[in-house]
This record gives sequence, C-alpha cells and structure tokens, in this order.
Amino acid sequence: MGKELDEIIVKSFFIKTIQQRVLFELSSPKKRLDAIQRLNHNYSVTLRKEFMIEIPRPNSNLEKIAEILKMHGAGEFSYSISWSEEIDGKELPLLTALEKAVGFGMPSIVSCIPGKLAYFEAEQDYGAPPRFLLKR
Repeated sequence: MGKELDEIIVKSFFIKTIQQRVLFELSSPKKRLDAIQRLNHNYSVTLRKEFMIEIPRPNSNLEKIAEILKMHGAGEFSYSISWSEEIDGKELPLLTALEKAVGFGMPSIVSCIPGKLAYFEAEQDYGAPPRFLLKR
C-alpha cells in the first residue's frame, strides 16, 4: 500500500520532470532519503507551486494545522513521506503524524486525502520552517 500512496502523492504534487526519478528513489531503501532530501531547500522547484497554499504564521500549533486540514476534508488517518523514520511510509492517525512532523526540522508530507490534500513542512533553516497545504 505504501508504494501506491507514494505514487499518488508524487504524481499529484511533484513536478512532472522529476516524478519518475523520485518514485525510483522512494522505492529504494538506500535512496529513499535522496527523494525526501529534494524537499529541503529545493521544494520550490520540486513541488508544483499551483497546489501549494502557505499556512500563515503563527503556524506551529499542530492542533490548528489539523483543524485547517479537517476544514478542507481531512479524515482521521494519514500517510507520510518524511525524514522522520517514525512516520515515513506509515499510515497513522492524523494527529500522531502531525506530532512527529510539525517542528521536526526536516521535511515531511502528511497526506490526508490521497492525491487531493496534504500537509507539507520544509526543512527548518532560519526561524520557523515553511509550512503549506498541498491541495488539488
């Protein structure tokens, strides 16, 4: 199931020119972090900008982020592509995934509705990391 969800996320939110490479990297245990690393500082050339909605600051409260996601149709469960091994490639309750992703400091995509709605947090550089809804 994880491979199928990875594919849905990549084909929905990543730019077309790198989709096949990212899918290859995600499918390889040795290269999976290479794919996730593309979401560090390069997320603006990795993800499709037309589906990115920045969450206005202050935006570090995971309950408020969950509330925003639920207002857009998110359910109780999610699937993540994340630098955090605790949630990467796992289907978990939405709040559990957000607890590990929000403020982690490294990139995560928490998919709420496959191919339609996700939460994305980039790598933390200076100050709070950029946080977005990915919505189609």
